[in-house]
Amino acid sequence: MTDGPLIVQSDKSLLLEVDHPRAEAARRAIAPFAELERAPEHVHTYRLTNLGLWNARAAGHDAEQVVDTLIEFSRYPVPHALLVDVAETMSRYGRLQLVSHPTHGLVLQASDRAVLAEVLKSKRTAGLVGERIDDETVVVHRSERGHLKQVLVKLGWPAEDLAGYVDGEKHPIALSEVAAPRTPGDEPKPWSMRPYQQQAVDGFWHGGSGVVVLPCGAGKTIVGAGAMAKSGTTTLILVTNTVSARQWKDELVRRTTLTEDEIGEYSGTRKEIKPVTIATYQVLTTKRKGVYSHLELLDARDWGLVVYDEVHLLPAPIFRMTADLQARRRLGLTATLVREDGREDEVFSLIGPKRYDAPWKDIEAQGYIAPADCVEVRLTLPDHERMVYATAEPEDKYRLAACAPGKNKVVQQIVDQHPDDQVLVIGQYLDQLEELSAHLDAPLITGATTVRERQRLFDAFRSGEVSRLVVSKVANFSIDLPEASVAIQVSGSFGSRQEEAQRLGRVMRPKADGRTAHFYAVVARDTVDQEFAAHRQRFLAEQGYAYRIVDAEELDEVK
Repeated sequence: MTDGPLIVQSDKSLLLEVDHPRAEAARRAIAPFAELERAPEHVHTYRLTNLGLWNARAAGHDAEQVVDTLIEFSRYPVPHALLVDVAETMSRYGRLQLVSHPTHGLVLQASDRAVLAEVLKSKRTAGLVGERIDDETVVVHRSERGHLKQVLVKLGWPAEDLAGYVDGEKHPIALSEVAAPRTPGDEPKPWSMRPYQQQAVDGFWHGGSGVVVLPCGAGKTIVGAGAMAKSGTTTLILVTNTVSARQWKDELVRRTTLTEDEIGEYSGTRKEIKPVTIATYQVLTTKRKGVYSHLELLDARDWGLVVYDEVHLLPAPIFRMTADLQARRRLGLTATLVREDGREDEVFSLIGPKRYDAPWKDIEAQGYIAPADCVEVRLTLPDHERMVYATAEPEDKYRLAACAPGKNKVVQQIVDQHPDDQVLVIGQYLDQLEELSAHLDAPLITGATTVRERQRLFDAFRSGEVSRLVVSKVANFSIDLPEASVAIQVSGSFGSRQEEAQRLGRVMRPKADGRTAHFYAVVARDTVDQEFAAHRQRFLAEQGYAYRIVDAEELDEVK
């Protein structure tokens, strides 16, 4: 027995004692293969899952490393059965390989004939494969490469894809040594990629395809630009909205040798296809007469690289499109791979494994994102509102709690405590946000706000002309507001962990004066609002962000 920080249990749970002197080293060591489940104050619970172990294997970690890590940090002897199970689970990855065959094109090749026989017997693989070449090899229809990978993950035999990529249409792209100024008249400034950004690009390129996980504000766009420069090919970039598309374009023009004429926007308002094309998920998933016509149009170009911004948000039609794009290099960018629908396995099988992951606190320690103070402000509902909530139908309870009228006063108090800060108020429900906008005399941005007006208000916020902004979930993703230092969340998408991370990310751009960012979640006590808040905070807790809980009546004493 050693005095390690980890307790490894036979049910595949790992308990990490947070206050142990070796806890941080253990957390880093298990991060590539273990998934966090709960993160209260003193003991964090991780779990070993098949997908986590396969992801680690695909990213270059072997079973011996995982076993050695568990043994090194465990306080008690590690259950032998668990170690055997880890080794056997990881050995499942790669017994089937997709490779290019000189005569038959794409084939599925097995190092274990029984495994091939098993998956071919499944009805799920019917129609995805062709003739049997020999006991170890079967032809795969090239168009079914992605679909087959999805099926094999679900069957428990994930294939290692070694079939390579088409070169794609060449197009010269290089990183500039000097960044063009954002404001006309300013001097251009020399710049280079940060060390972790370069490591992320190298990790992605070495692996071929996969996902890079970086905190909000840590420069995922720069990683995308670095990958494009490595590729030197035509590139399709998929983003969450039109504002994000234009931010990507501006950043690429500033940081690379690309000109505006080489970058096209494919959105609801523009339909340009150029050597670098930035398309919104929304327009690509628009159906006309039952057909995704825009998907087919974009698929017609010989892209060398496809970049997925906010990859954890991929809608189902984009998963289908990605299944058909397996011959192209694919880069996913995100702050968290958490998906509330459990479709992480599809990101793994269709985009690729996690190639680089930087803990938020590590990037903060290097000064590249701002430190953040997270506060949950709990509001007690008055008796008549509690009775309305108590007798409401289950489907109405969250909205009633989330939109409690008392939250307006709490938000005003918080805003008053930050008179010199740029403040974002973020919520889910439009009527609540309209009330807050009027109450605070602050502009409101929702999905109905035109792109032109959104950009005007964001620019006014960046310049300091506007210091308060009320925003709906349209501002959850890919909005660059470095001046924002306070975010107040009044309602959200139920218990969404990734939304919580994204909203904190709105205030984590580093401040010129080194100030701490502040993130407030205003929550109705003894309601599902409080339950959802606890679930939303799980991912951030794993990253080291502890929420202080403050009673709304004591708010005047807190800053």
